[in-house]
Amino acid sequence: MSWSEFRAVVSALCLVVTTGCGFQLQTTGEYPPAMAVTYLEAADQYTVFYRKLSAALSNGGVRVTRAPGEATTVVRILHDETGQRILSVSPRNVPEEYDVFYIVRYSVSIEGKEVLPEQSLVQTKDYAYDETEVLGKASEEQILREAIADDFVRSVTRQLTRLDDESQD
Repeated sequence: MSWSEFRAVVSALCLVVTTGCGFQLQTTGEYPPAMAVTYLEAADQYTVFYRKLSAALSNGGVRVTRAPGEATTVVRILHDETGQRILSVSPRNVPEEYDVFYIVRYSVSIEGKEVLPEQSLVQTKDYAYDETEVLGKASEEQILREAIADDFVRSVTRQLTRLDDESQD
C-alpha cells in the first residue's frame, strides 16, 4: 500500500469514526439578534482571518452581507497582518528557525454605536527550518498561520456571542 493510499484509508476511517460517534463541531453560542445581518469591513477580504471569521459567522446563523447599508452590525478589521521572521541561523548563515506571526486589530459597532472598542490579537509560533525539506516547511508555515487564525476566530466569536443587547441602548 502506498503512502497516499494509506492516508486516504486513514482519512476515511477518521470520517466514519467521527460521524458515527455523534461528533459535532464546537459552537460558540448564539449571537445577539442585532447581529442577524453583519458586515465585515476590511481592507483585504482574502486574508485567512477574514475568510475564517466570515465562515464562522455564517455557520453560526449570521448573514454576512457585502452591502454595509443593510447591516445592523459592522465588524471592522482594522489591521490583519501575517508573516514570518528568522529566529536563528546556522554558522553558514542559513536560516534554521522561523517565527510565524499574526496580528489582528478589530472593533464592533451595532446600529452605529461602538459596542466593542478596538481589540488586538497577537500570536507567534516558531518552527525549525530544514533546507532539504523546503516544500514541507512551506506547508508547515501555512498550517501554523491557519491555526493562529482559527484561535483568533474562536476568540472573536466568543466575544461576539457575549455582546449584550442592552449595550445598544
